[in-house]
Amino acid sequence: MGLLNLLFGLKSFTHGIHPPYHKDTADKPIRRLAFPSQLVLPLDQHIGKPAIPLVKKGQEVVRGEPIAKADGNFSVPLHAPATGRVRDLELMPTPKGPKSTAIVLDVYEGSTQEVLWNQPREMSELSREEILQAIQDSGMVGLGGAAFPSHMKLTIPPDKQVDTLIVNGCECEPYLTCDHRIMLEYPKALIRGIRYAMQASATTQAIIGIEDNKMDAAEVLRNNVSKGSAIRVEVVETKYPQGSEKMLIKSLLNREVPTGGLPADVGVVVNNVGTLAFLGQLLPLGQGLIERVITVAGPGIVKPGNYLVPLGTPVRHILEQAGYEGSRTEFILGGPMMGPAVSAMDTPITKGTSGLLVLNEPSIEDESQRIWPCIRCARCVKACPMHLNPSMLGLLAAKRKYDEMAQDYHLNDCFECGCCSYVCPSNIPLVQYFRISKAINREQAA
Repeated sequence: MGLLNLLFGLKSFTHGIHPPYHKDTADKPIRRLAFPSQLVLPLDQHIGKPAIPLVKKGQEVVRGEPIAKADGNFSVPLHAPATGRVRDLELMPTPKGPKSTAIVLDVYEGSTQEVLWNQPREMSELSREEILQAIQDSGMVGLGGAAFPSHMKLTIPPDKQVDTLIVNGCECEPYLTCDHRIMLEYPKALIRGIRYAMQASATTQAIIGIEDNKMDAAEVLRNNVSKGSAIRVEVVETKYPQGSEKMLIKSLLNREVPTGGLPADVGVVVNNVGTLAFLGQLLPLGQGLIERVITVAGPGIVKPGNYLVPLGTPVRHILEQAGYEGSRTEFILGGPMMGPAVSAMDTPITKGTSGLLVLNEPSIEDESQRIWPCIRCARCVKACPMHLNPSMLGLLAAKRKYDEMAQDYHLNDCFECGCCSYVCPSNIPLVQYFRISKAINREQAA
């Protein structure tokens, strides 16, 4: 963990990197962004089966109304982020890359955009199963980026025993500060959401893990947790990728998730702070997820900050509101380490989008920068938080030995954090190689 961590008692994991964090928007309070004239709402904003549309072309909907239902248990519904009229159901660009079916909603500009659909409930009267159903009905998914249906994450298999809920407040990606602001501005909703999640998962304790570059958030949350509570705040080392589930479990509890396993295998369930804060707000009101907080940042942004935006807001509208400059610009949805780059300005903000990062000319690597052969310097080996051998994996990928990568070198343990690519002096895009290799293995298995 390093001498400083031992001296100051900061919890951490081995390996990882310390990129420039650029958390310049950490002091920017959350502000609501103006509504766009049109919203693009993909039906597959979550891992699992896409939602089934409940609306048709020309239909009027009110803000908060369900417009698509869950297709089975591993799916979540979709709610109207604004009052308006359905223009059509058509294929539209998404952050995932390929176009997918989306509900295109024309927003009524004269509407107050008050939430007009809700079903308030008394949470203290609900059973564990009813809370899980309420979470699914809200359409909630992991807001940290994975977009895993929250009710499924909190449903513990009968053969597993889980004792701890870890609340992920690390936000280790450079530039992103939306979770930081949520912890500062919505602490009561967060604590409420943590209690609901503990009921749903039957966990006996909750630990909020926060990196030590957010001590103000740690203090605010400690002040909102009563003495003797089952909820506590723990500060961990600022290091990427501290916010990964497996890394945070190791840092806080010194438990290691086995190869191919899940956090439940070591008695843990992990949720993002933004997810639980919104659950704390939405569940008592009986409302669905229709908006989220995103960080809009990067050297190409004129008015960087943290903005509350309706789901389905196109990238183009955010750029018009926040302003951007630069003739050669790259747009990234999420953080620079793991977020996908997008080119279509109609690409919408979805449930799993944590930020819009705009990099202009000085920040973009020269396109002619050459990829050199691996020099076996072992920097990637020292950086990999999963203790893999990215150098060997890269060499095997170049030879298309995908089976050997998976069987002998644990390719599937890679969660594509990008540490290896970041430190590689030969500019080898290792994480892209691994992503392609895993996709090919999945296709062959299918």
